[in-house]
Amino acid sequence: MKRIGVVDTTFARVDMGGFAVDELRKTGTGFKVVRRTVPGVKDLPVAAKRLLEGDDCDVVIALGMPGPEQIDKTCAHEASTGLIQVQLMTNKHVIEVFVHEDEAKDSKELAWLAERRAREHSVNAYDLLFRPERLVKSAGKGLRQGFEDVGPIR
Repeated sequence: MKRIGVVDTTFARVDMGGFAVDELRKTGTGFKVVRRTVPGVKDLPVAAKRLLEGDDCDVVIALGMPGPEQIDKTCAHEASTGLIQVQLMTNKHVIEVFVHEDEAKDSKELAWLAERRAREHSVNAYDLLFRPERLVKSAGKGLRQGFEDVGPIR
């Protein structure tokens, strides 16, 4: 049976992992979800690697909410670099789902964005494993996870 790993952080201001798990359960069957939670975004790479290798997950969704300060942006960059390294080391996908606090105009929009992005990327993870043809059909469509799609250039 396929396994989808979900790792989120306590630093996030909403339960992004909960949204991801909920959406995966709505999306399809034939897999098991393995969830872990770590303190912050810089802890995501090792947790993702442990899910891929130790828990034998086929793909991992790594969710985080970096703060608005420059140090938060630096930490998010370092975490992102670590997640890319994990992908290269394991030859498996890690879907990075970051929502930066300064992407939204207020806390209501931030919560909406975090939920929507977590749910949409969960479908992407499912599609990578079970419906890759859906991703091929979406190539070049200007799709965005979270805010509205921008559409293709014609």
